Amino acid sequence: MHEPHSHFHSSLHEVPITADSGRDLHPHVHDAESLRRIVNRLSRIEGHIRGIKTMVQESRPCPDVLVQIAAVRGALDRVARIILDEHLTECISRAAEVGNIDDEIAELKAALDRFLP
Repeated sequence: MHEPHSHFHSSLHEVPITADSGRDLHPHVHDAESLRRIVNRLSRIEGHIRGIKTMVQESRPCPDVLVQIAAVRGALDRVARIILDEHLTECISRAAEVGNIDDEIAELKAALDRFLP
C-alpha cells in the first residue's frame, strides 16, 4: 500500500547531524547577539515544520503543504546566508590572522559542496 505524501520525507536523513559534524579548525567564538538571532530564527522554522507535519496529518491539500514547505526552504536559506556571511567576516578573517586560511577555505568549500545543489 502506498503511503500518502511519503515523498516529502524521503531525504531527511541523508546527512547525519552530530554535535561535532565538522573538523574544528578554529574555535567558534561568535557574537552572543548574533547567535541569539540565529537560534530564534531556527526555533521559528522548527515551529513552522511542526505546523507542516500537522497539515500532513490532517490531510490538508498538497498545494497548501507545498507552499508551506517552500516558506520553510526560504527561511532556511536566509539563515544559511546569515551563517555564511558571519563565517566569511569572522572565521575567515580570523583564519587569515593565524595563518590557516587555506584549511579554512577548504573546509568552507567542502561544506558548500554539500549545501548547494
